Amino acid sequence: MRKFVLVCAVLAFAGAASLSTLAMAAGAPAVPEAIAAAVADASRPAEDSARDADRKPAETLAFAGVKPGDKVADYAAGGGYFTRLFADVVGPSGHVYAMVPGSLFVYPNIVKGTAEMSAFASTHPNVTVSVASALETVRYPDQLDLFWISQNYHDLHDSFMGPVDMAAFNRAVYAALKPGGVYLVLDHAAAKGAPADVTETLHRIEPATVRREVEAAGFKFESESAILANPADPHTATVFDKSIRGHTDQFIFKFRKPKA
Repeated sequence: MRKFVLVCAVLAFAGAASLSTLAMAAGAPAVPEAIAAAVADASRPAEDSARDADRKPAETLAFAGVKPGDKVADYAAGGGYFTRLFADVVGPSGHVYAMVPGSLFVYPNIVKGTAEMSAFASTHPNVTVSVASALETVRYPDQLDLFWISQNYHDLHDSFMGPVDMAAFNRAVYAALKPGGVYLVLDHAAAKGAPADVTETLHRIEPATVRREVEAAGFKFESESAILANPADPHTATVFDKSIRGHTDQFIFKFRKPKA
């Protein structure tokens, strides 16, 4: 009997090891407990949880490496989907700066989302919500561990945003981060060789453009995640088109400010 139990234990261990190996091979990041707990938090708005299947927050936050105690900037935070998750993950010893460029206030959903974030911040002292110009929102009282911009980097290129001086913007992000800090850009992918105005017409951006601009500010490209990739996306429709909305091909780039 003891021999049988031992054999079963060995087989179970081997099976678990095989699953772990498969998960690593598939590129699925391990999800830390703090992130898993934040995503599973029953107090999250129902509309946030309903978006999880498309946005894969546990995996994206694990890839970013956010952890308790971190100082995080959620740039162009929209309705606060990630702001609320960050607040839960970083906890009382960390802080989340939800920054909203004033140019985005032409959109009613941004006005509504900012009001909702402000209400959330009123009961969460580890969250600050600010509205200012695109460059003024890249200034913080603390040096950051993580600067996060999700589905909005392409907007900085658009006429309604100025457009923003991208060299100055990325240098400001560099200055805002601690040595070793992470700059994470998540956005909708445009086709290779797409014209510059694709940011306005389709609300997409060519990944190579992002790399070129961010690395020019001194950041080192660390890694890329295919968590939100969709090879079936033809890259020819606007991201709001019903045929692709919520399922666009998205890239996630992780850059790091050198420690030295």
